[in-house]
Amino acid sequence: MSLLVVGSVALDTLKTPFGKVKKALGGSATYFSVVASFFTPVRFVAVVGRDFPEKHINFLKSRNIDLKGLEKAEGKTFQWTGEYNSENLNEAKTIDTRLNVFANFRPKIPRSYVDTKYVFLANIDPDLQINVLDQIKKPLFVACDTMNYWIENKKKSLMKLLPKVDALIVNASETRQWTGEYSLLKGARKILSMGVRSLIVKCGEYGASMFTKKSIFSIPAFHLESPRDPTGAGDSFAGGFMGYLAKTGNTTESNLRRAVVQGTIFASFAVEKFSLDRFKSLTWKEVNKRYSEFKKLTSF
Repeated sequence: MSLLVVGSVALDTLKTPFGKVKKALGGSATYFSVVASFFTPVRFVAVVGRDFPEKHINFLKSRNIDLKGLEKAEGKTFQWTGEYNSENLNEAKTIDTRLNVFANFRPKIPRSYVDTKYVFLANIDPDLQINVLDQIKKPLFVACDTMNYWIENKKKSLMKLLPKVDALIVNASETRQWTGEYSLLKGARKILSMGVRSLIVKCGEYGASMFTKKSIFSIPAFHLESPRDPTGAGDSFAGGFMGYLAKTGNTTESNLRRAVVQGTIFASFAVEKFSLDRFKSLTWKEVNKRYSEFKKLTSF
């Protein structure tokens, strides 16, 4: 099944207790598409500046990612600078954000993309997310991400978006901010009452939970000895989740649960190296081995 992502491409400069990188390939659409491409071809809508390195374009093309929707605008590519400390690898401290060409990003869906059946709306202005859906003809499954800034400043737009969405993917702190509930269960019930079919709450090193009106599904994270860079783990999770759904063409609740597992496994690979470097060498043999290990971890 066809799969579309609309989001950001960035050049990330970051420091963790395990090293640092300068202007490395990043962005929500980038992480998502590279992971999802393990399962299915991906249609890609984003914007970069004239400074965006050609080697990154070539890398994305090599992953069976269709770049018809990648706009090259006059100016510089979105740049983010952040830092993680050893006490909390779940949250980055933002040092500098330069939106550059991303500030004026208005997604235009190519005509060949409008029949896409599986759509992921990465973290962008919810008004733009709604506009993207207005350009798509009858998608089968839509998932979206958001962040604390939009929750604080565009809550009305998010409320309009939710009934159009099958799965909302957010982290625990965003769930609490949105609902004012410390209990994730109470918060999840509030968000589900707003019209979204399912809510997936990412809890970093503590795993993830999926809530529907009828059930709760929770799994741990895959334990790693040497995590190096958590940047992009959430978008990698979404890529594994949506990529698996698009490949199987099955959106039953039992398959959504399997998709959450796939997302968790790919997120665990994302943090093993900086930027997208781990995915450049990742093989299905390694993925299947980790899947088996994860199955043993969660069996009782």
